[in-house]
Amino acid sequence: MTVNLKNIQSTNTSINNSIGATSWIKRLEGILSKDIKFGNGQLNDKKKESFYSEMGILLASGIDIRTALEIVADEQKSEIDKNMYHTIKSDIIKGSGLSDAINKSGKFSAYEFYSLRIGEESGRLKDVMNDLTIFFSKKIKQRRQLTSALTYPILVILTAFGAVFFMLNFIVPMFMDVFKRFNGQMPALTRTVIAASMFMKAYSWLMISLILIFLIVIWAVRKTESYRRHSSSFALKMPLFGDVIRKVYITRYCQSMALLMGAKTPMLRSLHLVKQMIGFYPYEKALEIMESDILHGMLLHQSMAKFSLFDARIISLIRVAEEVNQLDIVFAKLNIQYNDELEHRIGMLGNLLEPIMIIVVGLLVAVILISMYLPLFQLSSTVY
Repeated sequence: MTVNLKNIQSTNTSINNSIGATSWIKRLEGILSKDIKFGNGQLNDKKKESFYSEMGILLASGIDIRTALEIVADEQKSEIDKNMYHTIKSDIIKGSGLSDAINKSGKFSAYEFYSLRIGEESGRLKDVMNDLTIFFSKKIKQRRQLTSALTYPILVILTAFGAVFFMLNFIVPMFMDVFKRFNGQMPALTRTVIAASMFMKAYSWLMISLILIFLIVIWAVRKTESYRRHSSSFALKMPLFGDVIRKVYITRYCQSMALLMGAKTPMLRSLHLVKQMIGFYPYEKALEIMESDILHGMLLHQSMAKFSLFDARIISLIRVAEEVNQLDIVFAKLNIQYNDELEHRIGMLGNLLEPIMIIVVGLLVAVILISMYLPLFQLSSTVY
């Protein structure tokens, strides 16, 4: 029997290539099957809402914490989340409290840890779970409302920029070839649009590069104190948006204080925790000063009155609440009032921005078209 060595070598090479390809495919599948983590490593608000909601229901039905955590863990699709809940359960079996176990996981904030700690010490863990569920539910709802209100205007603005860019780079140059044959003086509007078109055509890549560099710089310095101070000050002074942004954080402040006051958390500790979770520079600095003022004997409403961030209404009601020792109830009522007002403002903002954006886009396109047709009208009137 004659053996063809070349065929054998060719076959071995094909087999090796197939094995190599299979190995790379398996490696790729392994990489893609892993969870990719972004941000600070904590659970997102949606997962936290789901966790507190389900734990509250399970504990209210009489199930112990370990069994409840096992049920929650088994429902997780992510292996990382599943392992985290099993680790929390193991820590509880070893003798840790729920608050200590979730704090050890690094997936929850100090605000949640201390709230759960107070709930464990006061025997109100189920109530705290329900309060945290409501807290994250409202936080998610506010974010969705703002996203819904701003999505349409942002899309319209991007469309407007795209339309203007296209017209200045492609439509206007077509008319310029025709205008070169005119002996007369072109209208001022036409000359302005043609100059803008020539500038954009010559420096479009430079403009895009500068925008990208600007965005990269903003991303790099976004956590510095100077940037946070100036950007937040600018945000609060923006027409239409400034008042909405302020009410978002007042609502969050009232909701957090209601939860902590209801759990009998000391005032200083409550302000410290709210300062950590509120995430907006002006309120963080205000809470820091309020914490110092109360430490030196000042009442809460007196310290709040030093800042324009808080309305006169909230200061007056907090003053009454301090006199009758009902801060948790008043903060809860204020949270409901500001939340309803915020929803109304966000709805109005969306309804107002939509027609404004349409009018702006129409005006931009109209100005460019009119500027291109004005010389033609001028020529026709000269001919006749």
